[in-house]
Amino acid sequence: MNERKWLWVLEADIQGCFDKISHDWMLANIPTDKVILKKWLKAGYVYQNELFPTAAGTPQGGIISPVAANMTLDGLEARLAEKFPRARQRGLKMNMVRYADDFIITGHSKEWLEHEVRPAVAEFLAERGLVLSPEKTRITHIKDGFDFLGWNIRKYNGKLLMKPSKANVKAHLDKIREIIKANKMAKQANLIRLLNPVVRGWANYHSHVVAKKTFDRVDHEVWSMLWRWAARRHPNKGARWIKTKYFKTKGLRDWVFAATEKEEDGTTREVTLLKVADTPIKRHVKIKAGANPHDPQWAPYFESRWGQKMLNSARGRGKLYRVWLRQDGTCSNCQQPITMTTRWDVSHIVKPTDGGTDAAGNLQVHHLNCRRTPQHA
Repeated sequence: MNERKWLWVLEADIQGCFDKISHDWMLANIPTDKVILKKWLKAGYVYQNELFPTAAGTPQGGIISPVAANMTLDGLEARLAEKFPRARQRGLKMNMVRYADDFIITGHSKEWLEHEVRPAVAEFLAERGLVLSPEKTRITHIKDGFDFLGWNIRKYNGKLLMKPSKANVKAHLDKIREIIKANKMAKQANLIRLLNPVVRGWANYHSHVVAKKTFDRVDHEVWSMLWRWAARRHPNKGARWIKTKYFKTKGLRDWVFAATEKEEDGTTREVTLLKVADTPIKRHVKIKAGANPHDPQWAPYFESRWGQKMLNSARGRGKLYRVWLRQDGTCSNCQQPITMTTRWDVSHIVKPTDGGTDAAGNLQVHHLNCRRTPQHA
């Protein structure tokens, strides 16, 4: 591996972040209505009909807490860049990734992160009434891997891979298990309706990383839980009877957890449990560093990303197909054919900033290099 690349990661953990943020610092530095902010900070929280005031930190569970924490930690990256101005020039590869109060900092050596970067972070936090947890803050080599935002990030044979972390998978399965346990006597269709949003949300979150094997394993674990749920409901029935009642065959797939229920009009509808492994894995395309969605100069870039995102859903592909048919399969600018082999893009006729919508009637498709003009308005 090139020694100029980052090898080490500072995994930062702020000790009781939401509990210890300095009210004085926030009131003096956060650019917002001070009266409202002070009321938010002093609101406290109610537990078992008892009010607990907040002398420091932000109210537990309050919707403003993550926002306040985010604003409090804003500026850390700029502080590090100011303190280590030559780091990038010397190829030290110091980068910071932060989401609310969770953040990591990469560096070329363990010693540099430990003796220079970590003290700088501690100084920044101290001004805000915060400290790093000595037990949970650690420096890890990329080959050993680390967990961040529910993913495990590790270098395997020279290639950096992101996978769902073991802790995140366990938390998801525990949540599924609790739902099933709390609905021992529920109708199968109702249980499926409770599980599907949880399954869909978790699968979508991990759909941009290396998750195929994990998805298969999670599906198997969920199947095992559901089999036990069904078997306990009918202790005097055999395995074949239980399978026939609760698990269907759909095409080439067997053991599909599904229920058929009657509607009020007498028709029937089948409710099927989503399978995590059916979620397509699509690599995330990073947004360009200087891209600004509020800058008109970047509008074509964000429209292009939005158009590519549409291709990832059946609804989006259907909408693009209707636009293509409306234009007789030709470019909105040059009127030459748009085919599977030509590079093309989609844009709004009336820009969203001017009141335009995402409806098919306000979209046009054109060759990638053609100037965008509202020919089919």
